[in-house]
Amino acid sequence: MKVLSFSSKQSEDHAKFMRLALREARKAAREGEVPVGAVVVHEGKALARAHNRPLHLHDPSAHAEVLALRRAARKLGNYRLEGCNLYVTIEPCAMCAGAMIYARIGHLIFGARDPKAGASGSALSVVNHPRLNHQFEVTEGVLAQDCAVMLSEFFKRRRQERAAAKLR
Repeated sequence: MKVLSFSSKQSEDHAKFMRLALREARKAAREGEVPVGAVVVHEGKALARAHNRPLHLHDPSAHAEVLALRRAARKLGNYRLEGCNLYVTIEPCAMCAGAMIYARIGHLIFGARDPKAGASGSALSVVNHPRLNHQFEVTEGVLAQDCAVMLSEFFKRRRQERAAAKLR
């Protein structure tokens, strides 16, 4: 993984768009979905936003990243999202990493690492695999603590609810 340094303006932009992704993640949590949010940015503006919806849409591919990529592609009228940045609250899984590769995004920015399913080096190394035909910049750790806390609190509540249900 290459380490990138950013100007304070770039850091401010990263934080701004990650806050939008966190807002999407909160929507997912309110709906009982795993709280993951994603934002596609094109030419410095949020082009598309989404949050996890697999439960509500009965669709295993309805991850925040995939939904945001689909919306951005429709808005641009092209599945290739060259020059677009994708902000996501957690390190993408293999499915989402594949979608980003095929969409030809320019830059992935994520918050928290996912040691169980992350495909940007944590569990798997799909992103920027040397045998793949598209490579893109990756920045990790943007508002990582906020992203990680949201996920850990969600799963803690879920475990408590399941334990309480067993006691009934």
